[in-house]
Amino acid sequence: MDATVDRALAPDNPFSAPSTLPYELPPFGEIRTEHYAPALRAGMAEHRAELEDLLAQDLPATEFLAGLQRSGRLLGRVGAVFFNLLGTDADEEMNAVRAEFAPLLAAHADAVRLDPRLVARIAALHADRDELDPESRRLLERLHDDAARSGALLAPDDQERLRALNAELSSLTSAFDTELLADANARAVLVTDVAELEGLSAAEVERARAAAEVRGEAGWLLPLVLPTPQPVLESLVRRDVRERVHRAAVARGSAGGPHPTVDLVLRTVRLRAERAELLGFASHAEWVVADETAGSAAAARGLLDRLVPAAVANARAEIAELEELLHADGHEGPLQPWDHAYYAARLRRKRFDLDPEGLREFFELDRVLVDGVFAAAHGLYGLRFEPRPDLPGYSRGVRVFEVFDEDGPVGSYLFDPWARPAKRGGAWMSSFVEQSRLLGQRPVVVNCLNVAEPPAGAPALLTPDEVVTLFHEFGHTVHGLLSDVRYPQFSGTSVPRDFVEFPSQVNEMWAFDPDVLVGYARHVETGAVLPVATAEALRAAERSGQGFATTEYLAASLLDQAWHGLGAVDAAAVTDVEEFEAAALRAAGVDVPAVPPRYRSGYFAHVFAGGYAAAYYAYIWSEVLDADTVEWFTENGGLTRANGERFRRGLLARGGSVDPLQAYREVRGRDARIEPLLRRRGLAAVG
Repeated sequence: MDATVDRALAPDNPFSAPSTLPYELPPFGEIRTEHYAPALRAGMAEHRAELEDLLAQDLPATEFLAGLQRSGRLLGRVGAVFFNLLGTDADEEMNAVRAEFAPLLAAHADAVRLDPRLVARIAALHADRDELDPESRRLLERLHDDAARSGALLAPDDQERLRALNAELSSLTSAFDTELLADANARAVLVTDVAELEGLSAAEVERARAAAEVRGEAGWLLPLVLPTPQPVLESLVRRDVRERVHRAAVARGSAGGPHPTVDLVLRTVRLRAERAELLGFASHAEWVVADETAGSAAAARGLLDRLVPAAVANARAEIAELEELLHADGHEGPLQPWDHAYYAARLRRKRFDLDPEGLREFFELDRVLVDGVFAAAHGLYGLRFEPRPDLPGYSRGVRVFEVFDEDGPVGSYLFDPWARPAKRGGAWMSSFVEQSRLLGQRPVVVNCLNVAEPPAGAPALLTPDEVVTLFHEFGHTVHGLLSDVRYPQFSGTSVPRDFVEFPSQVNEMWAFDPDVLVGYARHVETGAVLPVATAEALRAAERSGQGFATTEYLAASLLDQAWHGLGAVDAAAVTDVEEFEAAALRAAGVDVPAVPPRYRSGYFAHVFAGGYAAAYYAYIWSEVLDADTVEWFTENGGLTRANGERFRRGLLARGGSVDPLQAYREVRGRDARIEPLLRRRGLAAVG
């Protein structure tokens, strides 16, 4: 590693020293775009110099590991803020910084991972690992395995090619993210006649008008959310408008559009396949899944394939039922993708007597957050969330909370609910500061949603799906907040990708739990509690439509596996994204015209701009654990401090410091069984 680069950073740069705010919350009000580039350069230089100093010393294993984990703190500070804000408030200047630094950061990571002196030191210490404490031993084992997986044992020429591949792939994922956001904004559907919005509530129409005004357009704008299904399709009466919205959604990233991503997809797939082959794996999927709890791409694909027949059969039965409603409305022919949500909502209203717009009036955002999400976390883990309006958020509407339990301070929580043109789609959790006893750090975590901000003075009302999403993302939050590990590498959600969704999926169980629901589901105007019969119908409705939901998810997961199951020669032969998609879905048995994949390649940000490449199967793999754990909670009394404490201490607090499946066994008392998942999704016939 070259340590000659100047690592000085101007003292007036807010990244030059750790933040003095509580929990090292970044001083967002002081940070400007021009601070990132010099801080990133200085952070890389400082990290290299720290590693040079460390390698020059002959330290015992625990001291060496501690030094390794302490290194790179400046780079970590600036990176945490920069990459989080890229997802929430990126502008052209920030995107330019990302384009410049993506390959530089990839090269820096390779310089560290592939340094032969570091690899040799890790190998030497690994030989005596049995003398270490359990967490240090696991860290050393992870570092040893990661060195081989990252190419540290390759010949010099192969390492040079690997560095080039990693640098270009980093640039490609950044470009995909940038182009997709731009294309989604460009394809938002503009309506010039308010009559075309029949079926939307007055509040939704007003939000569409405000969205058009922000963009300088006359009319009403319907922005696109990240997945294929668009929430407005449940309500729009006009079939032609529904079709416009759906076609805009599935066209994102397509060839010939304003911001195509398909060429980026092809290039990314080819380079990933080449890299996997260079590292000794048959495909990118084999390389990725070998390090997950599934263990092999065949095991991951096997679970997906096992679920397909029953899921598709259920989906076709649901389609037949919805087509009866379609034909009763005077429309001929088969149910189309833009019809599904509308008629499924109609059927739910008929079957369960549920009015979607009426339900929203019981789910006011702040009440759901405080009296639902926070209340459940208090009941399970003893957590308290105190508002800190004196502490800065990074954007308007971002709120900061200080978190406590019975023993004192836990960390800090940021809540960012509102959709913005510069914010990527979807919902997520991330960290600005990760918990570590070694570094004396408590966690600072953030939840991001994409809820339409209401007009001034009006309440923000959620759909039932948005309520579940908030509980899901908060499950990631408690995983981060309740971390109790020594080494930052193991903090919170730093677990295998096909395990990380497990705690968040478990947390969904509290969304419509009767004891939780009664605390927050109150009418926004009258304060009346959601009627018991409505609550029961809501829980019953959750179990409906599972054929569609499972099939659209499986289609996306199998598409991910198809792309990343290609070897280098086969990947190079693919030239048409749409043709490949069609063939892959047909071969997998999930080519149901009325049920498109949850994501198509052109806007599959999870795998082409995020960390789920070859691992989108993780959601249902984790759901096996989740469904079994929900039964455990239910059998043991549900939402109790005793249950929460066992789940916290046995699993959440341990992060990646132990084998995750072993942690699961210690909590559950045995390995997970698939039967609860099959029952939940109406797939018991395949069990």
